[in-house]
Parts: sequence; C-alpha cells; structure tokens
Amino acid sequence: MPMDTARDDLSRAYGLSTTTYVVIASMVGVGILTTSGYVIKDTGSHTLMLLLWLVGGLLALCGALSVAELAAAMPEAGGEYVFMREAYGRPWAFLYGWVSFFIGFAAPIAIVAHGAARYLIEPWVDAGTDVVTLLTRGLAATFILLLTYIHTRGQAPASRVQSITTILKLVVLLAIVVGGLALRRGRFEHLTPDLPAADVPWQVLGISLVYIMFSYSGWNAATYLGGEVKSATRILPRALVFGCGAVVVLYLLLNAVYVYALSTEAVAAMSYGQVEPIAALAAEKLFGPWVAAPLSAAIGAGLLATLSAFIFTGPRVYFAMARDGLFPRAAGRLNPKTGTPTVAIFVQSACALVLLVSGTFHNILTYAGIGLSISSFFVVLAIFVLRLRRPEMPRPFRAPGYPLVPLLFLACTLWMIVFAFQSQPRWSWISLGTIVTGIPVYLLWQAVAPRHI
Repeated sequence: MPMDTARDDLSRAYGLSTTTYVVIASMVGVGILTTSGYVIKDTGSHTLMLLLWLVGGLLALCGALSVAELAAAMPEAGGEYVFMREAYGRPWAFLYGWVSFFIGFAAPIAIVAHGAARYLIEPWVDAGTDVVTLLTRGLAATFILLLTYIHTRGQAPASRVQSITTILKLVVLLAIVVGGLALRRGRFEHLTPDLPAADVPWQVLGISLVYIMFSYSGWNAATYLGGEVKSATRILPRALVFGCGAVVVLYLLLNAVYVYALSTEAVAAMSYGQVEPIAALAAEKLFGPWVAAPLSAAIGAGLLATLSAFIFTGPRVYFAMARDGLFPRAAGRLNPKTGTPTVAIFVQSACALVLLVSGTFHNILTYAGIGLSISSFFVVLAIFVLRLRRPEMPRPFRAPGYPLVPLLFLACTLWMIVFAFQSQPRWSWISLGTIVTGIPVYLLWQAVAPRHI
C-alpha cells in the first residue's frame, strides 16, 4: 500500500564520487585517531599494532568484496537489512535492524561526536578534569543536533556537506603523514621491530582487533544508499572497493607516523584517558604546540564527515524496515518537501544522545565493536546462503576469490569475538544482551503491529 505522502520513494541522485565519499567518511573516523594508543598500551608493541591494522585492513577488504556482490544484486534502500531479509527471512532482518539502530549507528554516532568534540577542546583544556567531560558531551550533542538538521533538509545539502567535510578530513590526515615525515622530528628507530619477549594473551589480541575493526567499520556504508545511487549495479561495487582500499593505505601510513613520533614506552606509561587522542599527541611531538593546537581542532572538524555519514546512512535502514512493516510506519515516510526520511533521522539521533551520556568512550567503543562484529559475521555469511537458496539471482558483480575471501572474513571475525568476550566480558555481554533483546521485541511487534502500512 503506498505511503500517505506526496513522495513515495527515494530518488536515485548519487553518483560514484558521493557514494565513495560516504564509504571513506564512514570508515575514517574516530577509531584511527584513538584506538592505536589503546592497542600499543595493551600489547606493549607497535609492531603488533601495525600487524593488527594490516590484518584488519585485509579483513575489511574481504568484507567489502563480499557485500559488493550482494549490493550489486540487490541495490535497494536499507542495504544490509535487505540482504538479511532475503537470506534469512523477516525475523533475522528485524534483528539486524534492531542491532543497526542501537549498535550499528546510534553508538558510533555518539562515539564519533565525542571524538570530534574531544579533539576540538584538547589543546585548550587539561585532560582528566570534569570540565573536559562536560564540554565534550555538550559540544558532541551540539554536533549531532546540527548535522541531524542538515540531513533533514534534502539530498543536495546532505551531499554537499558530506563531500566538503570528507575532503577536509582527508587533507588534514594527509598533512599529518606528509608533514610529520618531512619535518624529521620523530625517530625512525621507533619503527624497528619490537615484538614483546613474552607472548601477548590471545584475548588481548582479540579485543585489540575488535577496536581496529570498529575503526574499519563503514566498508559496507555504500550499501545503505542502494536505493539512491545512479547505475547502482555498477557504481556500488566500485565505491565499496575503491573507498575501502584507499582507507587501508591511509590507516597504515597514519599508524606508521604515530610510531615515528611516539615510542612504545611513552605510550605504555600513559593512562587510557591520556593516550586516547593519539593523533593529537603525535602532532604535538612532530609539529610543536603552536601547530598541533589548530591541527587538533582541524581533526575534530574533519571528524564531522564521519558523524555526517552515520547520520546520513543509518535512517535508510529504518526507512526500509518501516516499508516492510518491521518498524513504526512514521519512519517509512518521506518529508514531502525534502524527500528525506525525517522521522527516522530524528529518532536515530535521539538514541545517540542517550548513549552519549550513558558511558565512557572506552565502554561505548567496546559495546559497539562487539555488536558490529557479530552483525557483520551474519551479513557476510549471507553470500553463501543466497548462492545456495537463490542461484538464479542476477549477480552483476561476483566476489573474487569466492569462497575463500568470505570464509577468511568469517573465520577471523569468529576468532576475534570469542577472545574479545574473555578480555572485556562486561560490555561484551551487554552488547550481546542488546542483540538478544530484539527477539522478544520482534515477537511483541508481530503481535501488536498492523500487518500492512
């Protein structure tokens, strides 16, 4: 039944550049600017840190190649929600949407907004004070509200903001890489292998890889715009692979610069709170305080691209769910003037604001990282399910290296999840509990919700 609005469907307005920008902006976020410090501190080795980032990059590429096949076959609004629906049925699709709402988008929105605010105020306020917490949360909430408003104004303003902020962020990060190496204020001796004498526990490696994979999350972002991309069967796979590949290279370069600037011993001696803004610490070491302060502010401003990308893409999942009768029907309505899913955007941002004040940055990072790992496992598994159940489905793009590429992703993701639960059990179980809670919610929804919209 058609929706009671003047505009019924999202228009296909985005090309390769905007779609690729969304992938890059979704991936290059607060993770690369914070988690490397955690990993060095936990493992005691920058060599292990760099190896884990390389492994994470390869896994992200495996995931992107796998979902590129699904995206080209089913270029619809909602992306991975659609893949889950076609592979497993409505209950699993609802559960995926439930996870996306709380863990896939609301939690990352809170994390990225926090990171952007932290980098903006880092040069001006001493770390560890209550003032930092209040200022960070207040500024982060302001960013969420501002970008929420912009993304309800229509596709053209959203596209412009996404492109401008993404380019700004890439320029700043590349400046850190090129400028940091050119000034020669670091020490290449830091880059010599420093594997620890004692074995690092598997659970430490597992949770470290969870943090890194959270930083790579977004390799699937273009799929959510499947219903709004021109020539989607051709553009979506290119955007996924080009965007993911570029980010892997950038991440490895940035981590090399962190190591060049900061010794393992210096990072290990810091607290989690002190080492959190590792990019700012490296910038201060390489450029000095007079350059590091505005550079830190520029990093914070650049993070708005990631925040914008999450606010941009997430509501497309709830829009698709509402059209299927698995989410309140208001989320499936488009604003008749702007053509955007306004209600879905506002609801997602409201949930992010709640999470923003509910836990520390480190806790929310663990919560989101575990949930996203579990979710992405079943998404990539869908390529096997659909090849068995729907062999006749047209597949304009087929994942190269099938079945080894998706199998490698699944095996490593499962290993990572198991050991992460041993390392950070509390927030890992909270994340799993959020997922499982979706089951009774689905049953209740089926009992009380109308069958048609």
